[in-house]
Amino acid sequence: MAHPLFRAALLMAGSALAAFAVPAAAQTANPFAAPSTLPFQAPPFNLIHDSDYAPAFETAMAQHLAEVRKIADNPAAPTFDNTIGALETSGRMLDRVSLAFFGVVQANTNDVLDKVQADVSPKLAQHQDAINLDPKLFARIKTLWERRASLKLTAEQTQVLTIYYRSFVHAGAQLGSADKAKLKALNTQLAGLETSYQQKLLAAAKAGALAMTDPAKLAGLSEGELAAAAQAAAERKLEKQWLLVLQNTTQQPLLQSLKDRDTRQALFDASWTRAEKSDGNDTRQTISRLAKVRAEQAKLLGYPNYAAWKLQNQMAKTPDAALSFMRNIVPAATARAEREAKDIQAVIDQQKGDFKVQAWDWQSTPNRCARPSTIWTSRRSSLTSS
Repeated sequence: MAHPLFRAALLMAGSALAAFAVPAAAQTANPFAAPSTLPFQAPPFNLIHDSDYAPAFETAMAQHLAEVRKIADNPAAPTFDNTIGALETSGRMLDRVSLAFFGVVQANTNDVLDKVQADVSPKLAQHQDAINLDPKLFARIKTLWERRASLKLTAEQTQVLTIYYRSFVHAGAQLGSADKAKLKALNTQLAGLETSYQQKLLAAAKAGALAMTDPAKLAGLSEGELAAAAQAAAERKLEKQWLLVLQNTTQQPLLQSLKDRDTRQALFDASWTRAEKSDGNDTRQTISRLAKVRAEQAKLLGYPNYAAWKLQNQMAKTPDAALSFMRNIVPAATARAEREAKDIQAVIDQQKGDFKVQAWDWQSTPNRCARPSTIWTSRRSSLTSS
């Protein structure tokens, strides 16, 4: 079972090479049954259909569990090769299906794929629990962990063993049978809630796009941006309109170009409240349920809260450390923000704008590295337009 970081790297490499063609003769009933012959084993997307994913997941999970069962039931004493090494090479078909499916879902989903994701996510959680909470499998890993000093492992093998042991413990491998049953139920519920949240957020972003009928309200946009907005409107059958599609950020890139202040505010508001409209895409109840179930999960695993459990194997280690880091940067970040707001307000006042700077007047992206002056100087002429 390949490590998640490796899977992510493979997905990026595969995505870049997915345009390579595969001979039609290579197509099988299950396009994931064998490794791809493309460079870096990139998924053969020209052979994959939306209808292939659900049965491929079922087949791949069954195959993976059979491989893991063989490892756990091995009568031979555990060694690095017959346990950790074997786990590392197990589940390859599931890797292939998952890499292709979740890459597509995140980039270009549709109703069919959304349904597959909703159906398969709880099953994947149950599948992972069947591995992480298997007492025979964990006993083999624990034996190796306790004997690691005498196994003459390489530095790399020691690190892989450490990751496996800690991951299994973190997932609840040391819980009793009754608590494992409770944890499985919580994990299945979480998988469904997390998928629901992701799909609602995506749908809310799509539904929240800002439709405009007056081109004058789009002053400041480039020809390319106007063409993209017109095309987006045409794709939704909105005649003689322009559609400003929401990006997956609160601040929208087009705010920096739009000269009309009312349009900027409308776009910002559409982004800010996209998932809080008390409709089918409202995420607030889902978030509340997620927090509740995560708290139950953390308590069952012996942690005071979900953050403590989640951060235990992360760089920060503890919620206090993470909060301390954020609190330490607040004074400097606040001071900089205040300086920028003062500079922008000075331009507004100089141009007799007669309003106070608001979020939609200010491209305040956190990861921006430019000096404060460059954030607003490029928009001096558009700050007070209306």
